[in-house]
Amino acid sequence: MTYLSAESYSNVPAGERFRALLARPGILGIPGTHNGLAAQQSKDAGFEAAYLSGAAMTASMGLPDLGIITVDEVCFFIRQVARASGLPVLVDGDTGYGEALNVMHMVRSFEDAGAAAVHLEDQILPKKCGHLNDKKIAPAQDMAAKIAAARHARRHLYIIARTDAAASEGIEGAVARAKLYMEAGADAIFPEALNTEEMFREFARRMQGTPLLANMTEFGRTPFYTKEQFEDFGYKMVIWPVTSLRVAALAQEKLYKAIAKDGGAQNCVEQMLTRKDLYATIDYAGFEALDATIVKTIIPEAMPQ
Repeated sequence: MTYLSAESYSNVPAGERFRALLARPGILGIPGTHNGLAAQQSKDAGFEAAYLSGAAMTASMGLPDLGIITVDEVCFFIRQVARASGLPVLVDGDTGYGEALNVMHMVRSFEDAGAAAVHLEDQILPKKCGHLNDKKIAPAQDMAAKIAAARHARRHLYIIARTDAAASEGIEGAVARAKLYMEAGADAIFPEALNTEEMFREFARRMQGTPLLANMTEFGRTPFYTKEQFEDFGYKMVIWPVTSLRVAALAQEKLYKAIAKDGGAQNCVEQMLTRKDLYATIDYAGFEALDATIVKTIIPEAMPQ
């Protein structure tokens, strides 16, 4: 069912659908989906929620993840991912794009665009990826004020407070901040850049009863752990934030080099999604069927030769 049909929309707000997923036993795996097509593919693979990473959004725009993009630019990504997949979408809200009023504007804008959940981090601008060095951490009370503002503005949005304090303040500092953020109104906590099993387990032990999100990013500070391992550590959600973009970007890089070398893409056909499979993913036939003036498309099965 295409997004153009009213029947494809749920009457349940996205935030409530996200909460319902978390209310079930087990851990919720949320893959990064850097655009609408990636979101559709993740849904086809069986995932029930999608994630929009700030690092993936900025990289897809050819920009570094330094807090440069705006609320409206993020809403463009939210709309396409939520629209294309119909999944509840967790969105990276960086530092909230300012202080309390800016955070409230972000919450209202994200909800209107179709977001189900957001995470806010306790860095100051210019912010960095949580797995990089020398992050600048905001005073805990300032971050708590942002969480309270987000809580005041939201209708249904699920609010996750991310703390980047473990690198500079240790587990003690990160836990203290997490407890303050929960008191301010957060629904869950995202402890960023923990780098050992012991750290993950200790944080979960100290925050028992609080839904926790783990970040399984590549080329960062966290070793590879599976969804099942994170569940065993005591976590309720796990994201793979930039994975889809990394895979897609490498494939594109190889493609462009091959075209430049070979004078065309004729040697890359085996690495391409076929027209038939692409059209199936984006439901081309479903859109066509909504307009009786469109003659049903007959898809070429293969290259002419």
